[in-house]
Amino acid sequence: MADFFIGGRWVASTSGRRRQIHCPADGSPVAEVDEGAAEDTIAAIAAAREAFDNGPWPATAASERGDLLLRVAGLLERDLAAFARAESLDTGKRLVESELDMADIAACFRYFGKLAGQDAGRVVDTGSPDAFSRIVHEPVGVCGLITPWNYPLLQTAWKVAPALAAGNTFVLKPSELTPHTSILLMGLLAEAGLPRGAANLVLGAGPEVGAPLSEHPDVDLVSFTGGLATGRRIAAAAAATVKKVALELGGKNPNVVFADADFETAVDYAVTAVFLHSGQVCSAGTRLIVQEELHDRFVDEIVRRAELIRLGGPFDPKAETGPLISAEHREKVEAYVATSIEEGAVLRTGGGRPSGAEFDSGHYYLPTVLDGVRQGSHAVTEESFGPVLTVETFTDEDDAVRIANDTFYGLAGGVFTDDASKAQRVANRLRHGTVWINDFHPYLPQAEWGGFKQSGVGRELGPTGLAEYQEAKHIYQNLRPEPPRWFSGTPE
Repeated sequence: MADFFIGGRWVASTSGRRRQIHCPADGSPVAEVDEGAAEDTIAAIAAAREAFDNGPWPATAASERGDLLLRVAGLLERDLAAFARAESLDTGKRLVESELDMADIAACFRYFGKLAGQDAGRVVDTGSPDAFSRIVHEPVGVCGLITPWNYPLLQTAWKVAPALAAGNTFVLKPSELTPHTSILLMGLLAEAGLPRGAANLVLGAGPEVGAPLSEHPDVDLVSFTGGLATGRRIAAAAAATVKKVALELGGKNPNVVFADADFETAVDYAVTAVFLHSGQVCSAGTRLIVQEELHDRFVDEIVRRAELIRLGGPFDPKAETGPLISAEHREKVEAYVATSIEEGAVLRTGGGRPSGAEFDSGHYYLPTVLDGVRQGSHAVTEESFGPVLTVETFTDEDDAVRIANDTFYGLAGGVFTDDASKAQRVANRLRHGTVWINDFHPYLPQAEWGGFKQSGVGRELGPTGLAEYQEAKHIYQNLRPEPPRWFSGTPE
């Protein structure tokens, strides 16, 4: 089967190479897919460029574009089981989590489908009855969309839905580790009636297949979700052609727990915040910042619960969380923990691979708690992107805010307290793009998502997420044109 979708056709890679996808839970082969080269991406860019410059999609009425996205949402719900299974096989995450993701993805397409036709622009007061001025929003053009492996289709939907709602065409490059739901999505977009060339898909490694999306002059916008180092390279490459850039680059997310918080609620959320999907969540609450007088009791209970978490594959009904994405990623997590311990962190639990034959062929890592970490240490400043919780303490409200903001990231954070006024004060002072109060992890399609500082630039979701894929144009009309007679040579 040809796995690239370019110009409305399924085609094979020009290189003829294939990549074997393995399930991280047990190493079993999932499928083989085409492995691309730069030439494939350039061909996809050309198809997207042609579709934008000469195709019908950018000129399609916004309400009709919205209707297509609503059809996609319905098709996703129809095929939810197939999409969820494909997602779980690629990522190793529990099937129930993938099913919840698919429902959220359908909701994302439905939100932008409804939003698409609501933008009528705005009229500007010129101060004169002889002139008319208005602001309209037009599509950016060809969009390069580069998505990660932890939430493959969810992150794809956050980009594809607003890009299409705005009237753009795109080239999608998913993670080479998790391609299958992106392949399935191309089929649904075609089934929903998207014109040829508006959606294009290439597969392969970032340095070869993804690089042209940030470098090529025919790409008008590049949107990337992933690691900070890669995001910096993409921004630098995009600067040469001064294209629009949207980056979501992860975080080192604080979870601030005051002594007056409801103990059971705060503990349970703290465990979920860090160990959901084995910590492979950009907004994971991996940095627990707990008030000194609560520390011992609180951390002891987190350790107890962490040791009871059941690991397993996507179709194991007893599993509560799954494997890491690859052997290479597990090695990075292991190195992160080893360095943290060398710098003085106290290992309270975990810190290694689980024992048992059922785990030998997968990439599992035990839920880990590192206590007594110091500000400025490797454990606090670096993102593990694994099931590793670091613990810091604070004395009062000002101390909590200072510690929570002491990071070059700024994606998300949580505040747990029974004092509503204090909760709002702290939330207002945190330099993070999303702040949860007495909760952790929820997001809404209608609410903007993105980070401060080095967690990225731009926003996804919400009205601003649509605006990322639009250009604002000012149209000014002189209703009574006459010669201005500015220069003396103008005839009377």
